[in-house]
Amino acid sequence: MTDAPESARDWRDTVFLPKTDFPMKAGLAAKEPAILERWARIGIYERLREQRAGRERFILHDGPPYANGDIHMGHAMNKILKDLVVRSQTLLGKDAPYVPGWDCHGLPIEWKIEEAYRAKKRSKDEVPAQEFRAECRAYAAKWVDVQREQFKRLGVQGDWDDPYLTMKYEAEATIVGELLKFAESGQLYRGAKPVMWSPVEKTALAEAEVEYEDITSTQIDVGFEIVEAPNAPELVGAHAVIWTTTPWTIPVNQALAYGPEVDYLLCTQGGVDLRFLVAEPLLNAFENRTGIVSDGSPVRISGSDLAGAVARHPMHHLGGFFAKPRPLLPGDFVTTDAGTGLVHMAPDHGEDDFALCKAHGIDPVFAVDDAGFYRADWAWLGGQGSVINKKFTASDGPICSDLREVGALLAASDDFAHSYPHSWRSKAKIIFRCTPQWFIPMDRAAEPSPEQIAMAAMAQPVEVGAGTVPALGVGLGNGPTLRELALDAIERTRWVPGRSQNRIRSMVEGRPDWVISRQRAWGVPIALYVHRQTGEYLNDAGVNARIVEAFKAGGADAWFGADHQALLGPDYALADYEPQSDILDVWFDSGSTHVFTVEARYGEGTRANLYLEGSDQHRGWFQSSLLESCGTRGRAPYDAVLTHGFALDGNGRKMSKSLGNVVDPLKVIGESGADILRLWVAQTDYFEDVRIGKEVLAGTGDTYRKLRNTFRYLLGALDGFDDGERLDVAEMPELELYILHRLGQLDAELRSAAEAFEFNRYSRALTEFAQDDLSAFYFDIRKDSLYCDAPDSVRRRACRTVMDVLFHALVRYAAPILAFTAEEVWQARFPSEDGSVHFLEWPELPTLPGDDAVSTNWADVRRLRAQVTEAIEPYRREKTIRSSNEAEVTVPDMPLDAALLAETFIVARVTKGESIAVTRTDYQKCGRCWRHLPEVAQDGALCDRCASVVG
Repeated sequence: MTDAPESARDWRDTVFLPKTDFPMKAGLAAKEPAILERWARIGIYERLREQRAGRERFILHDGPPYANGDIHMGHAMNKILKDLVVRSQTLLGKDAPYVPGWDCHGLPIEWKIEEAYRAKKRSKDEVPAQEFRAECRAYAAKWVDVQREQFKRLGVQGDWDDPYLTMKYEAEATIVGELLKFAESGQLYRGAKPVMWSPVEKTALAEAEVEYEDITSTQIDVGFEIVEAPNAPELVGAHAVIWTTTPWTIPVNQALAYGPEVDYLLCTQGGVDLRFLVAEPLLNAFENRTGIVSDGSPVRISGSDLAGAVARHPMHHLGGFFAKPRPLLPGDFVTTDAGTGLVHMAPDHGEDDFALCKAHGIDPVFAVDDAGFYRADWAWLGGQGSVINKKFTASDGPICSDLREVGALLAASDDFAHSYPHSWRSKAKIIFRCTPQWFIPMDRAAEPSPEQIAMAAMAQPVEVGAGTVPALGVGLGNGPTLRELALDAIERTRWVPGRSQNRIRSMVEGRPDWVISRQRAWGVPIALYVHRQTGEYLNDAGVNARIVEAFKAGGADAWFGADHQALLGPDYALADYEPQSDILDVWFDSGSTHVFTVEARYGEGTRANLYLEGSDQHRGWFQSSLLESCGTRGRAPYDAVLTHGFALDGNGRKMSKSLGNVVDPLKVIGESGADILRLWVAQTDYFEDVRIGKEVLAGTGDTYRKLRNTFRYLLGALDGFDDGERLDVAEMPELELYILHRLGQLDAELRSAAEAFEFNRYSRALTEFAQDDLSAFYFDIRKDSLYCDAPDSVRRRACRTVMDVLFHALVRYAAPILAFTAEEVWQARFPSEDGSVHFLEWPELPTLPGDDAVSTNWADVRRLRAQVTEAIEPYRREKTIRSSNEAEVTVPDMPLDAALLAETFIVARVTKGESIAVTRTDYQKCGRCWRHLPEVAQDGALCDRCASVVG
C-alpha cells in the first residue's frame, strides 16, 4: 500500500488525457465548400486517374438527368448513391472514373421555352426554327452549369470539366450514326400505328414520358343496330351494346369485337320494343348501370354464331364513312371482366382495335388531328373538340347529345373513376392516336450491311437460346430479333435487387415496336431521305457517312439547313427524295450515350460495369439503352443494373409543391451539410422507396455525431503517437487481439457490402462497430489504461497501437460515405495541402494468430459484462452506487482472472458466486485514476500503479 498523500493534491496534471483540436461541433455547411475548393485546386479527380492508371477499371455510366431546373431530392439521392459506388470501388483499389452527363434535347426543355413564349403571348410557329433551337440549346447550357455546381456541392467526384452532353456536336453525330446503323440493318420502318399522343404538346410520347393519375370519366352504353346475322337471324333489328369510357372514339368507330368463347343473351325490355345483346355474365351489371331490365326470357347466343354479323353506326344517316357497315369481328382480347362483352373498334385509337381491324382489311381514317380536334371535313363534329376536354365528352356534351337524339345512347354517367395516362410534362390527358411514325421493330430479324457481316465474322459468337449468333447481333439471315436479343441480354445481366429482373423482362416481353419519331423541333433529326414515289428510305453507306460528318461539323442543325443535294451526292437527285423533319425520341438519344461516353473514352466494345437509376427507368433509360445496344451490338451495354426507389416525405407521401411537403436538398446542405445527406442515403433501404423529413434527418444527425465523436476520441487518444511506440501483435493483451479480430470481421463485412452495392448494410455495420465495439466497449474499458498507465507500459502501447490501426481503417471505411468529414479527420492528423484521404486504398490489417479461442472467450466476456452492467444500473438510479467503480460483483462464470474481469467490467472487485450480485465496495478511491482498490489506504491516496507513474 502507498502512504496517504496530502488531501489537497490534485493529480489531473499527471493524467494523459486525449488532446486534439478536432472540434466536436461539425459546422459542415461552412467547412465543406472550402474542402471542395481544395479538392479542385489539387486536381483530386485527375490525380486519381493518374494513380490508378493500369488498374482494373470499374465504369459506372451516369444516366443523364434533364438540364431544366434546380436539382430535387431524387437527383440528390441518385447522385450520392452513384458517388458511394464510385468512391468505394476506388477505395478497393480500382480505377473508377465517373463521367457525369445531361440529357439536353426533347420536350421538357422545349416546353419551357414555349412557356416563356406563351407568357409573352408569342407562338413558337412565329419564330424561325433555327432561332428556337438556339434558345433551347442556351436554356439547356444554362441549367447544365447550375446543376453541375449543385451536384458538386453534394461531394460527388467526377469529370465535371468534361461531362457528356447529348447536344454536343460529337454526341449528336454519334446518335444519328446509331440510327443509321438500324436503318442499314433493316431495323427501321415507317408506318401508321396508334401511339400515345399528347394533344397539348402535339407529339407522340414514349411510355417513360407518361404518368398515371386517377380521374373520373363519362361512361356510356351505346346500341349498334344489327342488320345482318347469317348464323343467328333472330339478331337482326337487335342492338349490340358496347360500353366505353372514351365517348370521343365513337365518331371514329369502324367495327365491333366479340368473344368467340363468350355466351351472349338476346334480351327484350319488358313492355318496350327494345332488344339488346350483351354477354351473359355481364347482364346484371348492365341492367344496374342502365336501368334497362330484361323481361326474363332471354335467348342464349353463342359467341361463335356472331361470325359474319354486321351492324350499322348510330350516325349512319350522315352517309359516307358512317353509312359503311360495321362488321362484328372475333377478338381474343374480349373479356367479361367489365362492360358488355362487346367492344367497339376504332383502329385509329387503340392497339387491339388497330391489329384486329388491320387483319380484316380495315384501315385508320386519321379523323382526329394533332391538337385533338376532329378534322374540319369530318361529317360528324368536324372541327370540334378537344377530345380530352371533359365538357366535350360529358353526358350532356355534343357526342352524347347526338347519340341520345338518334336513340342509340342507352346510358351515360360522368362518375366512372379509373386511372388514366397523362403527359408527365404538361400533366394533360393523352390519347392513343394513329399517325405515321418511325418504328424500330421488336420482332424482325435484322438485315446486316456487308461491313457488319465482315465484323460479325471476326467477332466471337455468343449463345442465344439453343443456338449461337454473331457477337454483333446483326441477325445474319434468320438471326434473332431485337426482342430475342434483349431478353437474352437480360438473362446475362446482374440485376440489383434480383427481383428487378422480372420487371424489365415482363416489359420487354410485352412491349410494342419502339416509336422513335417525335413531332417537335429540339433534338436530333431522323436524318433519312424517303423516296417520294416508293416511300422507301435511302440506304446508302456513302450518303450515311456524309450525314455523320456533317453532324460532327455542325451538329443536328446541319440537317435542317443542309445542302441536301450535296449530302445525297451525284448518284441521287433531291427531286426524288424527301428529307425527314421528325426528330428522334430522346430515349434513343440517352440510349446511345454508352457509345459516345463509354466506348468513345475507353475503347470500342467497352461496356459499363454498372448502370444505376430509379425503378422508373426499367421502362426508360435501362430499356432504351438495352434495345439500342442489342440492335447495334447484339448485347447489353452494361454488366449490372442497380435500381433504387423514390424519395418520399417523412409521412411516406410523394413530394409535391402543392402539398408543401418538398424537402429541398440544397436547403438541407445549407443548414446541415452534404455529409448528413450522404449518410441519410447510405442508411436508407434504397432498394425501396425511402422517407426524408425533419425527424428522419434528426436521427441521421445523431448517427453522424456518434461517428464524429469516435474519430475525435481516436485523434485525441493518438496525440503524439509514433512508430517507436508501436507494439507487435504477438505482445498484445487478449483484449487488443479481440478488437483486431472484430475489426477483421468488420473489414470482411464492409468489403462484401461494397461489392454488393449494399450501403445500408455497409453504413450500419460501420456505425454499430464504432458505437458498440468501440465507444461502449473498448474505449470505455481502455480509457483507464490510456489515461493512467505509464507511457511505456505494454498495455498502453498496445492500446495506442490498436487505436492507430483503427484510425487508419475507419477513416478509409467512412470516406465513401462521409466524404468531407473523412477528409477533415485525415487532415487533422496528417495535414497536407496536396494530400487527401481519397487517394488511399482499402486498409491492410495486421495478421492475427489463427486461434479463434480469444474471440470466442471475449464474446462470452461481453455478454457477461452486459449482464453485470444491467445488474448495477438499479443501484446507480437509487444513487447507492454513483459509479460502477464503487461496485463489487459476483458472477457465476469467470472467463478471465478476477483482476482482468474487474478491469473489463470497470468495477472494484469480481468474485465467483452462484449468480450475479452487486454490493458497494469498502475499498478506497485512488486520487488519480479514481479506481477503488485494496491498496489505497484512504480516499485521495494513490494506488500502486499511479504512484509508480507519478514517481
